[in-house]
Amino acid sequence: MRVVKAAAAAVTALALSLGLPAGAATAAPAQPQIQQTGPEGIDVSHYQTVVVWATVALNGKRFAYIKATEGTTIKDTYFDVNYLQAYLVGMIRGAYHFARPARSNGMVQADYFLANGGGWSADGRTLPGALDLEGDCAGLSPAAMVQWIHQFADRYRERTGRHVVIYTNRSWWNSCTGGNGEFAANNPLWYAEPDPQPQLPNGWSRYTFWQYSQSGSVPGINGEVDLNVFNGSQEQLTRFATVG
Repeated sequence: MRVVKAAAAAVTALALSLGLPAGAATAAPAQPQIQQTGPEGIDVSHYQTVVVWATVALNGKRFAYIKATEGTTIKDTYFDVNYLQAYLVGMIRGAYHFARPARSNGMVQADYFLANGGGWSADGRTLPGALDLEGDCAGLSPAAMVQWIHQFADRYRERTGRHVVIYTNRSWWNSCTGGNGEFAANNPLWYAEPDPQPQLPNGWSRYTFWQYSQSGSVPGINGEVDLNVFNGSQEQLTRFATVG
């Protein structure tokens, strides 16, 4: 995901093919060397416009995060069609919210996200929602930013029963939250950094998703797209979508 960048249903045989194992789990030490061995995925927004999801799935992508909302006034124009079509071709998909901490409190933005596609269901095909934290610190102190993230995360947990996934990198996290470590206990990390020898944000000892490229190319998508990998097997990805 970046501020400047960001389909018909498939046949039954295609959906069945998506259940094949895609790699072994990787146990990560405190500062791991990332290994790209798990199921591959993408994240998209209106920048990618119309996505041919059957083609994306046939080219090995097993999951997707799709932008749903931003702040409290923006719903992504392509969210509804992308979210549905990804599901219809058998992919595991989830929604993400682009945080605007300067505009309203975190609880209000969580409610907006949930009202516009950011919910979760235990169907094995829906990932828990993700909170996209990047850019500047919105003029907030580290203490105020931590409070804002708690507002969002606690509200999401209260209404869905799942912990929101946090998308960020070490530079943003350590600068804007002061390196706060308390979220790592419960919130899965979506690590946004192409460096294969990462320094994870303070507190986390492993990542759940890794966005390893912001300039990928995938058949079925016009232009560049973000590429991601899940830290585990296909079976573990399905379990994560189902029960965490």
